[in-house]
Amino acid sequence: MIRTRFAPSPTGFLHIGGARTALYAWAFARKFGGQFILRIEDTDQERSSEESVRAILDSMTWMGLDWDEGPIYQMDRLDRYREVAESLISTGHAYWCFATPDELVEMRESQRRSGLKPRYDGRWRPENAVNMTLPQGVNPVLRFKNPDSGHVVWNDLVKGQISVSNEELDDFVLLRGDGTPTYNFGVVVDDYDMKLTHVIRGDDHVNNTPRQINVYSALDFALPQFGHVPMILGHDGDRLSKRHGAVSVMQYKDEGVLPDALLNYLARLGWSHGDDEVFSREQFVDWFDFPQVSGSPAKFDAAKLNWVNGEHIKRQDNHLLAQTILSSNLCSKTDWECGPDLATLIGLLKDRVTTINELADSVLIYYQERPISDADRTKFLKQEIKPALQNFYDALHDAEWVRPAIAACLKASLKDFELKMPQLAMPLRLLLTGQTQTPAIDAVIEIIGRERVLERLKIGLSNI
Repeated sequence: MIRTRFAPSPTGFLHIGGARTALYAWAFARKFGGQFILRIEDTDQERSSEESVRAILDSMTWMGLDWDEGPIYQMDRLDRYREVAESLISTGHAYWCFATPDELVEMRESQRRSGLKPRYDGRWRPENAVNMTLPQGVNPVLRFKNPDSGHVVWNDLVKGQISVSNEELDDFVLLRGDGTPTYNFGVVVDDYDMKLTHVIRGDDHVNNTPRQINVYSALDFALPQFGHVPMILGHDGDRLSKRHGAVSVMQYKDEGVLPDALLNYLARLGWSHGDDEVFSREQFVDWFDFPQVSGSPAKFDAAKLNWVNGEHIKRQDNHLLAQTILSSNLCSKTDWECGPDLATLIGLLKDRVTTINELADSVLIYYQERPISDADRTKFLKQEIKPALQNFYDALHDAEWVRPAIAACLKASLKDFELKMPQLAMPLRLLLTGQTQTPAIDAVIEIIGRERVLERLKIGLSNI
């Protein structure tokens, strides 16, 4: 059975790059009837926080990236890491290093002065430390004894075959002085114990993979398949950061993006299925596989995300959109009973917006009185238009309240006063909504309802 995972560090919010990595791992497991595991890599106790854990879990839940096991916390597994570390010591693949931080700094500075690549020089390897005296007061770290020759080779699911010389790798730390595992050790033990078949992560981890493969080999653990997806860049080609706009998943929720729209957009950042731009999560799961994942970085485009979001809003069921608005804080003080049916109104307005926030703003004018600006009043509500407005108002009293009948009243008033539609529709929009831009005025009048339309027109006419 295919088993994948997402393993964030709880040192901040779930960002866009992490969310896409989680999405690809989740979709791959779902496509093949596998399992998706959530692991929290919380060994960096100084930076990890419960708030970050909650933010990650909330983001995953909102996006609908459900997990089959977890969340599993690394800090609950310290005994297991020490057990595996002891086995590496016993087989000669790991050793204790007593170098102090100052010694390591001096070592690297000396290497730089000599034009060498800074790296641990193996001074506490058993064969090099035969006559060395153990220093007092130093908490040693456990280092992996990396092979001195040969190459580490793997066939990456995204990047193809990758080969790294062992001469480029040094003896990295497995356990810190406080006994907690480093990333390159903890993930090997975790991924093996959790029986992962595929490790999907960002390509900033490519340099870590040969080190981890060597640990797998030393432990005689079966290797998973690795897939490293390229990073997401900003529109200017630089690494995505806060200056490019929102980078936290939940910030997009706050800005009115639907979870399926964000999923759709993130899926297309580095993966494609022909020319398909807008699709459901079910379609994505059905289509997804790694041969279609690009090896090149993708550029984040906020305008494209808004377009995709607008397309999902158009496709979303009106009643579901209504529930989204009602359950948010966007219109919390609105009296929804005093106005048209919200789902019906949304059906009229949703083609004109790209976010849920815009949709909420557009429906509010049908439930709340909106003042007319002085500029619009001067421009559109002139004395000469009042007779035509009065004529239309009188006709509405006896009209059947359906759109064709309302449209017939409009046409009659236009004909009687020899006006074009904008000359009458614009003043009507202002008197009824306070806005100059609305859907077709006959549709607006129908949905606002007879009582509220006649009341607003009566008040408006008295003020012209």
